[in-house]
Amino acid sequence: MNKEKLKPKLFSVMKTYTKEQFLKDVVAGIIVAIIALPLSIALALASGVGPEAGIFTAIVAGFVISALGGSCVQIAGPTAAFATIVAGIVARDGLEGLMTATILAGVFLIIMGFCHFGSLIKFIPYTITTGFTSGIAVTIVIGQLKDFCGITYPDGVKPIETMEKLKAFAENFSTISPDALIVGGVSLAILIVSPLIFKKIPGSLIAVIAGILMVQFLPLHVSTIGNLYTISNALPTLHLPVFDMKLIQSAIPNAFTIAVLAAIESLLSCVVADGMINSKHRSDTELIAQGAGNIASALFGGIPATGAIARTAANIKNGGRTPVAGMVHSITLVIVLVVLMPFAGMIPMPTIAAILFLVAYNMCQWRTFVHLVRTAPKSDIIVLFTTFVLTVVFDLVVAIEIGMVLACLLFIKRMSEETHADSWVYVDDDSPAVDEHLQKLPLEIRVYEITGPLFFGAADAIEHIVVKDFTKCLVLRMRSVPAIDSTAMNALQNLTKLCESKGITLVFSHVNEQPMKMMKKSGFVELVGEENFCANISDALKHAEALISR
Repeated sequence: MNKEKLKPKLFSVMKTYTKEQFLKDVVAGIIVAIIALPLSIALALASGVGPEAGIFTAIVAGFVISALGGSCVQIAGPTAAFATIVAGIVARDGLEGLMTATILAGVFLIIMGFCHFGSLIKFIPYTITTGFTSGIAVTIVIGQLKDFCGITYPDGVKPIETMEKLKAFAENFSTISPDALIVGGVSLAILIVSPLIFKKIPGSLIAVIAGILMVQFLPLHVSTIGNLYTISNALPTLHLPVFDMKLIQSAIPNAFTIAVLAAIESLLSCVVADGMINSKHRSDTELIAQGAGNIASALFGGIPATGAIARTAANIKNGGRTPVAGMVHSITLVIVLVVLMPFAGMIPMPTIAAILFLVAYNMCQWRTFVHLVRTAPKSDIIVLFTTFVLTVVFDLVVAIEIGMVLACLLFIKRMSEETHADSWVYVDDDSPAVDEHLQKLPLEIRVYEITGPLFFGAADAIEHIVVKDFTKCLVLRMRSVPAIDSTAMNALQNLTKLCESKGITLVFSHVNEQPMKMMKKSGFVELVGEENFCANISDALKHAEALISR
């Protein structure tokens, strides 16, 4: 194992760390903390937990991931990608179920890091990540419609699934609150316009302040966080999980989904950051750090965390270049938690909904979605829409599972269509308009050129090889076959038996390295005869002519 690959970036940058960079990291960390504060609260509420849980996550997971991570500038915390799945876990299994799933996800991430799975994340198709990301954005919007519009549900109505929320919203639309719409609309307008006017002040902070002022000083009757949740400025404390085998078993699918999401989003954020600062992250180290951060977050009352692309970009733009900035961001949030958390109860719920609307818009990737629909092959479009619809209608676990299976099946189909066996054209003296460059062969020799990988999805290409009654020698040209599997080997063995029964000698030309290894290992070379394997087509044809002349 290469120790360098699993070495946190913090240890590397400290060798050349300067006072000037420290000051820049402190400034960047404080600014990112100001950005993270309203987002962490909003994402916690969207996840079905108290507002403190979001800040606990940003503090604990943010600090651990920055300290142990494989990126110099990664900022970690709660993200919108987890909101829907976390809300579902909390509704079904409670906070203990969430803690168990998050800890298991952390363990999975650590295992993935030590097994060097960092580079394997790229094998998850782009259409799947785009599909479920867009689907998550839609579920967030649907989940926040109630608070944005100030709609009241009857007692006992607590929808969990996205479609249930949409149905409840439609059925109770008559209870819409004009006051809530005013606060939500103004907050949303501020979020959209403020970045154009204020370059350094986060729009979410301005929207929160404006929302509080409207509710406090105008005759608007709107629900606030304090009306729905008990607010505390207590520091996070250690909570050990209850080890229940049934709970662990039920949590494994959700834990796996959280781990995959955390891996994808964190490594994607690292890639974006690398492009901005011309650096290179350590993917396996980052996965281990993400695992440790999620375990720590769960133990201290937080929710799943991962690298946040927007907060990471803000860190870079404000001068952050080392993990110290991420650690300062966490420490700043501790101070904010103690000093300002009591005031969080004054934040209107429509303002929280507006913040989440903008988060959903920024993560929906609608331009990428439209581009894929316009340019991608039909199979990719099918995977894209399937993943998107399943995320919205069912949940992320189902979407990823079915999306991956469907993507694999369609890929197999596409690859199988690229594999074929083509016979050389027969040429004799009586053939009209014969190209003089075509090689004339005895009728007793038949040549097939196989193109593409020979695997289980394309093994039937061997079955399309046809020999005539007068054929004495069959030449298979395999220069364009990069790989072969056991199913295709079985098909070749059946072809060999057929040729033996008809007295036909099988000759191979230009067998590549992997197929040759497979043939030797299976005893196929010995079966056919090593002398019948030739380096190129010229040697193969000479050998064939010598065989039929005997």
